[in-house]
Amino acid sequence: MTYLFDAPSITALAVKNTDLLYPVHRIYCVGRNYAAHAREMGHDPDREPPFFFQKNPDTIVPSGGEFPYPDNSDNVHFEMELVVALGRGGVDIPVDQAHDHVFGYAAGLDMTRRDLQGAAKKMGRPWEVGKAFEYSAPCGEINPASQIGHPTSGRLWIEVNGEIRQDSNIDQLIWDVPETISYLSGLFTLKQGDLIYTGTPAGVGAIIRGDQMNGHVEGIGEISIQVV
Repeated sequence: MTYLFDAPSITALAVKNTDLLYPVHRIYCVGRNYAAHAREMGHDPDREPPFFFQKNPDTIVPSGGEFPYPDNSDNVHFEMELVVALGRGGVDIPVDQAHDHVFGYAAGLDMTRRDLQGAAKKMGRPWEVGKAFEYSAPCGEINPASQIGHPTSGRLWIEVNGEIRQDSNIDQLIWDVPETISYLSGLFTLKQGDLIYTGTPAGVGAIIRGDQMNGHVEGIGEISIQVV
């Protein structure tokens, strides 16, 4: 069997301290998973069931890369996040077994066309144009859980041009990592290679061409992205 045209290349991320690559299957993102961010976006931070949206694997930009400012938007935001990389899949995964499905963790950015997302919200439409555009999922190298365990706390922050813009802790997640994996596995068949962007804290803001973004998740990793 011969393909009609060249098949798409496999998107992969570096695994820290190895020469291995982690092939990405899907990208799931959790919306409004920090109370303070829910408030700044005008929503009630009570512990309502989590909700999710997706980005395409080929929207990933490795750390050290560039984020081209997208056309048709003039209000693009950074959202600094803890990223979970699955090493095993499954359905209806119990919370107390969820960590067994995690390969590792990374620092990532959920880049958002806030103006287009806001317009979609007002019209009750899907968020894809605001969330799943090209280069919208920068992600650092994956730090294996076999080396760092499963952190439940740690400072998460991002600097833009050397100024701290978001500063929180992953212990402030409304739905923690095991709960998120368990709930998501009741909605989708999870696979090894799936990434879960776990949500962003308060302090999201706009970037412009020329900005340098440097994000960190304590004990897990960092990411550096230039806006062009």
